[in-house]
Amino acid sequence: MPRPQPHLDEVLASEPGSHIAALFDFDGTIISGYSATAMLREKFQRREMSVEEIAETAQVVAQHSLGQLGFSGLMSAAAKFMKGVEEESFVEFGEELYKKHIARKIYPETRAIIEAHQAKGHRVAIISSATIYQIEPTARDLGITDIKCSAYEIEDGVFTGDIIRPLCFGDGKVLAAEELAAEYGLDLDQSFFYSDSDDDIELLERVGKPRPLNPNMKLKGIADERNWPVQRFASRGTPSWIDYTRTIYATGSLVGAFAAGLPIWALTRSQREAANFSIGLFGDFATAITGVELEVEDERHLWSSRPCVFIFNHQSKADVMILAKLIRRDMGGVGKKEIKDIPILGKLMEWGGTVFVDRADGKSAIKAMEPLVDAIREEGKSICISPEGTRTLTPKLAPFKKGAFHLAMQAGVPIVPIVIHNATDVAPKNEFVMRPATVRVTVLPPVDTSKWSARTMNAHVRDVRNMFLRALGQAEESAEEAVAAEAPPPAAKAAKPAPKKAAAKKPPAKKKPPAKKPAAGKGRAG
Repeated sequence: MPRPQPHLDEVLASEPGSHIAALFDFDGTIISGYSATAMLREKFQRREMSVEEIAETAQVVAQHSLGQLGFSGLMSAAAKFMKGVEEESFVEFGEELYKKHIARKIYPETRAIIEAHQAKGHRVAIISSATIYQIEPTARDLGITDIKCSAYEIEDGVFTGDIIRPLCFGDGKVLAAEELAAEYGLDLDQSFFYSDSDDDIELLERVGKPRPLNPNMKLKGIADERNWPVQRFASRGTPSWIDYTRTIYATGSLVGAFAAGLPIWALTRSQREAANFSIGLFGDFATAITGVELEVEDERHLWSSRPCVFIFNHQSKADVMILAKLIRRDMGGVGKKEIKDIPILGKLMEWGGTVFVDRADGKSAIKAMEPLVDAIREEGKSICISPEGTRTLTPKLAPFKKGAFHLAMQAGVPIVPIVIHNATDVAPKNEFVMRPATVRVTVLPPVDTSKWSARTMNAHVRDVRNMFLRALGQAEESAEEAVAAEAPPPAAKAAKPAPKKAAAKKPPAKKKPPAKKPAAGKGRAG
């Protein structure tokens, strides 16, 4: 049963138009937890904090938690540690922080709300007390260009150790919202603001549609008094023991499922029938135990053109059990060679028909996949491959590699695209725990490869990738963009260090509010 989504339903039924703003806090609202905590943890793990800095940071955080130090004092203390550091290094740190920690903390429910506002033509912006280095990579992923946030002072590309006032906190958030309203002609009385904290009460009171998301206790009490609708998400954050138990059982069921197929192999001497039984059993058990339900559109295409090459977009480790439940029998796959060395799992996957390839060695990968052509032609097996090559950080589709397309062309079979819309709801990349979710899957019509040639391969890959993009509701790739993505950078340019930021791109002078649209890698105030 899908979870109720009152905030999303409200947006879907709301008035369209660019005069309406959808404003979002960042920490606790767009992402689970606090990006500053992830930042401190990463710096500690890198051993980039001295003993003195660790002790002073702990003292400052404790004072802030006890109400002995305001947000301005907290930011001033943080800015002091930044003195003399080049801003560019912190831009790079923010990108790394996003890849390792922040991306998997994005609430899929908040992503859906943001996309619904964008579809309505509303002006979506982030207004946060965090800094641009914590926010910008996530904003870019979500397609948000308007950011108002707190800022460290910068001179000549180096942090001075001071902050820029007013900070984007309390009344400062109201000021930021009014600046956006003046620039874009927004009607704040018809606009939304989503936040998890009572620290944002000023802006919640200023807009016409305050919408608490995952509210703290104080904000929950205020919302109840004022009849503000509240919604909480459990898709991210600290997992429960039930989530861990489900994940462990689901993962271990792969071994159990193949063990259950051994009697079939022993009595019938048919490895294929044993593998078919085990694959279907694993898909059914693993999805059931994790609470994953599938909504499959055009399921008939899974069976109409076998043998074939199934290709899918790879979002999550949950994809394995989803595909097992969908395809069920007569299938083989391709995996990275590192999996082969995993005890038990590697052997089971190899027994089940997986071919392991070295992604770094193109010629070796092509040679390793030669048995797959025989498996298709002689055994009638279908092969399942992700042309992205690896799991993506977000639902955004990555570029496609060509191996699956060459395989289909050489074997003379069609390609059947399987579009997985939201497997990240179950388990995003770098997340161990799998959680219950309803996953949408669209099976697209088979793609005939009989008239393909190596000469026209780039166009075929682009056409099929655009089929995925359309199904996912993402912007399609033009022929020019595909050519640009294929072209490697000139060797001379690749060897050069990153260019210095142009003087015209320097951040604003001291005490000036942060820039509205900071761009990644460019000079900025935050």
